[in-house]
This record gives sequence, C-alpha cells and structure tokens, in this order.
Amino acid sequence: MKKALFICSANKLRSPTAEQVFSKWSDIEADSAGISNDANVVLSKEQVEWADVIFVMEQTHKNRLRKKFKSMISGKRLICLGIPDDYEYMDPELVRLLENKVGPFLR
Repeated sequence: MKKALFICSANKLRSPTAEQVFSKWSDIEADSAGISNDANVVLSKEQVEWADVIFVMEQTHKNRLRKKFKSMISGKRLICLGIPDDYEYMDPELVRLLENKVGPFLR
C-alpha cells in the first residue's frame, strides 16, 4: 500500500480534493494537509513521517515544507504539481488535472 500525502496552503480545496480522488484508488492510502498555520488540517510531523510520497500544489509549498520539515523529508519523494489555487473543491477540471499529474507517480 502506497501512502500519498497532498499539501496545499489551507487544506480547503486542492489537497482535500486530491485526498478524496486518490483514496478511492486500490493500493493507495491518501491524506491531506495545509502548510499554513490556519489550515483546516495543519500539516504535522506525523503525516510527513507516514507518507511514502508527498505532493505539493505549488513551489511555495515545497519551499515551506523543506524549511519546516527539512530533516524529515530527506529521502522522501517530493513532487510539485504546479496547480494554482484557481479551483473549487471537487471541481471536475481539478480532478482531471490531479489524475493526469499524480496518476503516473502512483501507478
């Protein structure tokens, strides 16, 4: 079972959508969090330790993740998806983007 963690800023739109989409895939455990202190679910060290692969939506998330959890992400696969904060939760276009960008890494 591969454990995939999805990170955005506030954990309100993009990362929860990704968690919802990929939690339905067989052999995938999905979780999500936000890197901001006021996120719905604030990223924890336990989540970082748990994950086999970490997906961030933007480069700024990757930079903040590296700064905050530097020693913990060493050796983990960290992928920036380049998906801007332009979508609503479960927006069909966002779901398509996620499937196209994330899918190859989880197959």
